[in-house]
Amino acid sequence: MRRSCIAGIAHDPTFGPVVLFGQGGTAVEVISDRSVALPPLNGVLARDMIQHTRVARLLAGYRDHPPADMDAIAGTLIKIAELLADLPQIAELDINPLLADENGVIALDARIIVHPTRVEGTHRFAIKPYPAEQEKVLELTDGSCVALRPIRPEDEPGLVDVVHRSDPQDVRMRFLGSVKDFPHLMAARLSQIDYDREMAFVAVEDNGDICGVVRIIADPDNEEAEYAIMVRSDMKGKGLGFRLMSEILSHARKRGLSRVFGDVLRENGPMLHLAEDLGFKVGPSADDHSVMRVVLDLPRQARLAEAQAAGAET
Repeated sequence: MRRSCIAGIAHDPTFGPVVLFGQGGTAVEVISDRSVALPPLNGVLARDMIQHTRVARLLAGYRDHPPADMDAIAGTLIKIAELLADLPQIAELDINPLLADENGVIALDARIIVHPTRVEGTHRFAIKPYPAEQEKVLELTDGSCVALRPIRPEDEPGLVDVVHRSDPQDVRMRFLGSVKDFPHLMAARLSQIDYDREMAFVAVEDNGDICGVVRIIADPDNEEAEYAIMVRSDMKGKGLGFRLMSEILSHARKRGLSRVFGDVLRENGPMLHLAEDLGFKVGPSADDHSVMRVVLDLPRQARLAEAQAAGAET
């Protein structure tokens, strides 16, 4: 049995263009079953968007009615978000009804409103799109290679896996305390980031497993940022930590940050030595005697050179 849905584009006065989804049909305004999300979208975000509607229960199937093809529905929402990026003239779009069943989706009717614009598609987005241009390959000291890329929302299980496969002492060093569990909300927060304010790189093995992650979170003025890093225990001793830190510091310079800092447990000798090798100044924390504060000032000339080099590459 086909379920009637609505999917489209609307404009929010604060956040700009948004993607919408909900129960469709002729009584769509009366039913008022909608969820909205900020573009760009991926599979995880699109499915989460669907689950926040009442019609999701019907789409999941019941009694002798098979579940609808959720991948097809999510794929439609992703393509709508991509349409926003490719055609900035689109102001509104309604696909109603969008019929969904176990065989896929089909659009029976659509309405579209276009306006002239001088703004490129992604520049209208409240959230910066995934920066695919920052993907690369890193060679480690043992000759092996790992893929380096910005983190994505679908990396949440991979982050949990890194914690579960690491020595509890290494986990304690990363989180500055004992961590017995790594809850969904924490993993989601660390994997679903705003690329405009923070950045996280993950190192990925050939089999798709994440073996390391490094991140910086900048202040609202984009002046300084706090870093954090974790390397899976079985990958230590291969230079991965140094490479991850070098990449995130290069990114910080390109962003024009003036300072990067971090808090390190006083007993975490390897991290303190790594920080010193990278030029960080090490001193006691003003708040906790068991913690050391490491700070790296980024000279303005170095930041300008990195930013100019990045511009030349693009």
